[in-house]
Amino acid sequence: MEAPEPMSHADRGYESEVEMDEVGKIKEEVKKIDPKDRKWSWAKLRRIDSLNLEAGRVSMSTHGHQSNSKMSWLTTFSLAFQSIGVVYGDIGTSPLYVFSGTFSTINDTRDVVGVLSLIIYTLVLIPMIKYVFIVLQANDNGDGGTFALYSLICRHVKVGLIPNQQPEDRTVSNYNLETPSRRLNRSEKVKEKLERSTVTKILIFLVTVMGTSMVIGDGVLTPCISVLSAVGGIHQLSLHKQVLVSGGILVLLFMVQRYGTDKVGFSFAPIIMIWFMFISLIGLYNLFKHDVTVLRAFNPYYAIDYFKRNGHQGWASLGGIFLCITGTEAMFADLGHFNVPAIQLSFSCIVFPALLMAYSGQAAYLMKFPQNVGNTFYDCIPSPFYWPTFVIAIMAAIIASQAMISGAFAIISQSLSLGCFPRVKVVHTSAKYEGQVYIPEVNYALLIGCIVVNFAFGDPIKIGNAYGIAVVSVMVITTCLVTLIMLVIWKIRILWIILFVLVFGSLEILYLSANLYKFIKGGWFPIVSAFVLTNIMVVWHYVYRERYLYELNNKVSSEYVHDLAKNPGINRIPGMALLYTELVEGVPQILPHFLSSVPSIHSVLVVVSIKNLPISKVMLEERFLFRQVNPKQFRMFRCVVRYGYNDVMEGPTEFEQQLLERLKEFIRNEQLLIEVAENDQPTAVNGSGPLVPSRKDNRVHMNESPTQQMDRVSSRMSSSGSIRSVPTTTQQEQATVEEEIKFVEAAMDHGVVYLLGEAEVVAKPHSSILKKIVVNHAYSFLRKNFRQGEKMMAIPRGKILRVGMTYEI
Repeated sequence: MEAPEPMSHADRGYESEVEMDEVGKIKEEVKKIDPKDRKWSWAKLRRIDSLNLEAGRVSMSTHGHQSNSKMSWLTTFSLAFQSIGVVYGDIGTSPLYVFSGTFSTINDTRDVVGVLSLIIYTLVLIPMIKYVFIVLQANDNGDGGTFALYSLICRHVKVGLIPNQQPEDRTVSNYNLETPSRRLNRSEKVKEKLERSTVTKILIFLVTVMGTSMVIGDGVLTPCISVLSAVGGIHQLSLHKQVLVSGGILVLLFMVQRYGTDKVGFSFAPIIMIWFMFISLIGLYNLFKHDVTVLRAFNPYYAIDYFKRNGHQGWASLGGIFLCITGTEAMFADLGHFNVPAIQLSFSCIVFPALLMAYSGQAAYLMKFPQNVGNTFYDCIPSPFYWPTFVIAIMAAIIASQAMISGAFAIISQSLSLGCFPRVKVVHTSAKYEGQVYIPEVNYALLIGCIVVNFAFGDPIKIGNAYGIAVVSVMVITTCLVTLIMLVIWKIRILWIILFVLVFGSLEILYLSANLYKFIKGGWFPIVSAFVLTNIMVVWHYVYRERYLYELNNKVSSEYVHDLAKNPGINRIPGMALLYTELVEGVPQILPHFLSSVPSIHSVLVVVSIKNLPISKVMLEERFLFRQVNPKQFRMFRCVVRYGYNDVMEGPTEFEQQLLERLKEFIRNEQLLIEVAENDQPTAVNGSGPLVPSRKDNRVHMNESPTQQMDRVSSRMSSSGSIRSVPTTTQQEQATVEEEIKFVEAAMDHGVVYLLGEAEVVAKPHSSILKKIVVNHAYSFLRKNFRQGEKMMAIPRGKILRVGMTYEI
């Protein structure tokens, strides 16, 4: 890489990211400098883009998830306890069905030891080493999951398919782009190849969407297999009646989703703690009573010997063995509610030992009673503990189901904010946990899916065949995305990356192949459901992107706005109009289309673009970015409102108030900038002629806080020569600002009207048949049967004015 040229004193000045509130501080510092020593041109301020004025204002230390290092151990212990109830219900209930899903019959007790050895090392390698100590580090400012990995990659590499990236976004506190400098050349080469390859961008997007679809599929399969396996403890009921009881529990489970998981709160953790205590004690009881020698399974030789003796049948049984780590992905997906040390502590100290004791105890029992493999868990329970364990098992199964259902809601909410899912209603159910959401449409879809699976399969073993494919597919996708993060973001040694891929990638592909072997026996379900969901998300995102490109290519020119301001035929009526668009730059074509039908516009017009950043949260102080559209007397503003994928969109009243306050603040700052630039002409440095901004001046200091920027600018000022005196704000200028602010307030008092484009998207007449099917039929069906934009923003009907258009893409 070519090193940048050094900057001379003549070239030094404000970078493009200096905020207006820092300008005031700088002016105060300038006044303290002796006039003889001043050599500074305030024309440099002209390079400040008004959309940057709000950016970078908040100190990074006050934003985002609290740093793990700053959390007290007491807080970490509390979070670790809470995580037991939220995260580990699924993996904790796996002992209900692992051995029965692995064996149909046991002909040789040596196979029991071999399977136990495989279970032990699967638990060690994938949940413990891969997830707890590696994948958890790939979080997005404390948030985990497939879309968190995708957003993290998009933030460092321009692989997003929608071209709405802006330099201003990188000044948001949560962007946090500090990366290690080692192995930078390799990282930059990979990054350049990714950004240039459209095929790679599409592939990364498809992989992410497929992973999301599989997680949603887990939201259907987890409740079915967990509840049906737990109900299997009622031996008096036939299989048909067990299915009916399971169906009733599932209906009840989905009916209470509207209240949110936070209503149950801390009751989850004690129940799962009791569950882990029960399976640990039962495991130890069976281990010492029946056959303690099964502990030789900690020797990996017995796993190798199992494959030698069983061959193809041993490979096929991996589909059942893999069920011991279902729910592992929840450790990463639910990370946003906790922190990394809390997950590491709870899994290492409680969950992992409890699972080892449970599986060892069941193996010891099967060494003596191999004929009871069909219902191993309940048969090995001592009589006095049977019914208490059964009750706790039912409760644990419900909690395990709740965790995956909530996870499906959360990941759909993330994909929705990134334009990858049709509009649905998202209800935030908890003030304590911002990631806990409820989506009514998705809840009922999952309920229907669970009922269908429950009655169609009616057997935990068959459901397990389907369940394994969904879980291992998500793990393979996570491995691929984390490998990319290692290459581009972490920049670690290539040897460690190769080792990571070889160990975990090969192991997961081996498990995937064994699960695919059971495709006909139920494994087809997650693949078919993922295929349907992936197509829905791809169709929606494709048309969303094409629509954005259409608006970008047909945006209004600045000459049109100037002519509009001079047009006497356009009436200005009292009030404020918010014209919504997805464009983050320019004025949309919907404006002239509206004025051609109704030649009137409100006295203040704000073009609002709701933009979702590939980060979890954006602070309110950094949310609104404004720019005034010339001519100034037309009183037209552009506003980009930025949200993270975990942010809650405010109601219309609160949103209007926030927008008004930020707009008034912008007017004050913008007037200060104009006053400085107009009253002080550019001066020559050492009398050498007019100063021309250098390209080197535009380099952005992404990671600087406002304090660091202030120190940098002050040090440059002290090393410069003379500077012209700074003009002071006159009473007349202050009066102008206050008059403008009062005008905006008066417009708001007259009422706010929302101008929404009712755009019908159709394929061009000469498009291919496939494109016409996708755009004219598939997208149109999704758009008509899901929520409209005004319902998403909860805008009152009386404030909406629709403008119809047709986009040919």
